[in-house]
Amino acid sequence: MIITIRFPILFTFEGIVGKSAATGYDVNQRVRVLFIFIVVFEMVRFNQRRDVRILLTGEPGVGKTSLILSLVSEEFPEEVPARAEEITIPADVTPEKVPTHIVDYSAQEQSEEALIEEINKAHVVCVVYSVDNEESIEKIENHWLPFIRATLGGDQRKPVILVGNKCDLLDGSSMEVILPIMNKFAEVETCVECSAKTLKNISEMFYYAQKAVLHPTAPLYISEERDLTDKCKKALIRIFKICDQDNDGILNDYELNQFQRRCFNAPLPPQALEDVKAVVRKNITDGVLDEGLTIKGFLFLHTLFIQRGRHETTWTVLRKFGYDDNIQVAREYLFPHIKVPPTSTTELTHQGVNFLTMLFEKYDQDRDGCLSPTELQNLFSTCPIMPWGPDVSHTVVTNERGWLTLQGYLAEWALTTLLDVSRTMEYLAYLGYIVSPEDNQLTAIQVTRDKRIDMQKRQTSRNVFQCHVIGAKNCGKTAFLQSFLGRGLEDQSRIPPEHLSRYTINGTQVYGQEKYLLLQEINARNSTDGLTPAEVQCDVVCMLYDANNPHSFEYIARLYQVYYSESKIPCLVVASKSDSTEIRQEYILQPSQFCSKYKLPPPQTFTCQGKLKKDVYIKLATMAAYPYVYNKPNEKRANPTTPSSELSRFKTKNQTKTKPKTKNLHLKHLQLTGDNLSWLKTGFGIAAVAVVGFFIMRLIRGPNSR
Repeated sequence: MIITIRFPILFTFEGIVGKSAATGYDVNQRVRVLFIFIVVFEMVRFNQRRDVRILLTGEPGVGKTSLILSLVSEEFPEEVPARAEEITIPADVTPEKVPTHIVDYSAQEQSEEALIEEINKAHVVCVVYSVDNEESIEKIENHWLPFIRATLGGDQRKPVILVGNKCDLLDGSSMEVILPIMNKFAEVETCVECSAKTLKNISEMFYYAQKAVLHPTAPLYISEERDLTDKCKKALIRIFKICDQDNDGILNDYELNQFQRRCFNAPLPPQALEDVKAVVRKNITDGVLDEGLTIKGFLFLHTLFIQRGRHETTWTVLRKFGYDDNIQVAREYLFPHIKVPPTSTTELTHQGVNFLTMLFEKYDQDRDGCLSPTELQNLFSTCPIMPWGPDVSHTVVTNERGWLTLQGYLAEWALTTLLDVSRTMEYLAYLGYIVSPEDNQLTAIQVTRDKRIDMQKRQTSRNVFQCHVIGAKNCGKTAFLQSFLGRGLEDQSRIPPEHLSRYTINGTQVYGQEKYLLLQEINARNSTDGLTPAEVQCDVVCMLYDANNPHSFEYIARLYQVYYSESKIPCLVVASKSDSTEIRQEYILQPSQFCSKYKLPPPQTFTCQGKLKKDVYIKLATMAAYPYVYNKPNEKRANPTTPSSELSRFKTKNQTKTKPKTKNLHLKHLQLTGDNLSWLKTGFGIAAVAVVGFFIMRLIRGPNSR
């Protein structure tokens, strides 16, 4: 006879007999339908524990050793030693497919210190008593359970199984005496009456001991309140939301079947679905609505499973969605291993983009193509925290109310995947991306090809490129970033400073292909502070200076000479605030001369006034996608994947501008140019002739002429 804790329900290994006095739920008529889950459960195990260690303890002579030997030999031993050696049952012969270690304790051979050590090592403790020995039963409450609690200390609890041996010697049952003990000690999971002599319930005893470890009741259920724990409710509500594909608050037949397939690899027959809903409808109100299961009904079903001793069903569901034994989403579920070489980047795959797009459409309740703050909050309601702050509205494209469009939403995911792929994988897991045991978030992530190979092959399949915007303070970097999102100075003036972002990302066309360009603002107090390696490395650099500040260009010129003059990273010089007259820069070279000397594209102009132009952003994205065209001027510039006419048109436009003369720059600063320079050359020539004539005369006269 087997009984689960806290409910006066008798179990046989076949199923449930009788009616639950603890809950009053009438489930007998359709209980087989409800437990169709269990039949399928035997086919798909998902558990994180690698083994189970069972300790048998109790008073001398109650039959601990006999139980172990009967299990192993499948017959009652005539001669029983004082203590059995530790036995290991291989995984392939246990119902849970987990190796199991069974340890015997003998007060005759072992000390109390050894017992304490074994209790601490065990995963579950079986306290064995003899059903025909009242003293052994009394010792359960008066000695063994308090001793186990004291050994573990604090609030630590290990599951305990009460094992009533020698049931063949008793016509009745010891359950009436045992039930009060079970209700008093919350750690007691189950009581099993068995017989080592007749082998009755021997296998079942060890099965329930194993089950108490692999599928513990305590994290799921509060016996005193006869209700699920808060952590269990929270986890099941998250699972419900993930499975509610149309976001209507109800699991319809299709969604229930998808849930069943995901957790148990098999659908429910139509009649079984109707019977399940009938059980819920009969026992609680608001559990079924419009022929679908509500959250309330979903929680009721799992409560019923646990109260019927079938908590392995709830554990299977939880583990399929990544939860560990503490009902926390497991770290290995959130962060599958991914190797990203330093010269590669990470992007979303087509499958990942499709999932995120589906999610956007699911929570865009009013179908306006944008996510309101409430809709965005609902989208991330399956996550522990909201990953995006108020700055997200100033990082990507939004509508006029600051709500994320699909374009901006996907761009933010592209940014996160490029800069912090682990965070993307974490939130994909929380959002329910994983759809099968063989599948994980890695199918949503693509590690791009080594950039060095792209350079050699002179082509790339990358879709996201990073541009660092470098410039002196107040040169217009923030305005440059916000203009990329289509925001002029008036729009920018309404953004609270604390909500501004160091990043903006948007899509842009590169020779007819849509690419993402991520702009990152790089701040340094002055050019002598230097840049960190992370601030230097990117796909393209925008060297921004204020055309109205005579000292602005010097800042980027010095940084370029230190970090980029010998680098393969393409650079573009951009003059901001170019709507007014450009001021001469107080530097040895003017911007156009500097670009000519270092073989850079001519400086580009940019302003936030009036109609915003995208030309400069397209140029930056093009340079990032085809760096080999711009970063080595002495190499043959060709690109097999890009129309040569397009490249030549872009280069011709930039290179046909008047090339500044830098040969006599040091003389120009002395205003010795043009005619003045010619007179200077004549003077130098006359002086040279005079000096030569002087030495010739001395040579002719010789030493004796004095």
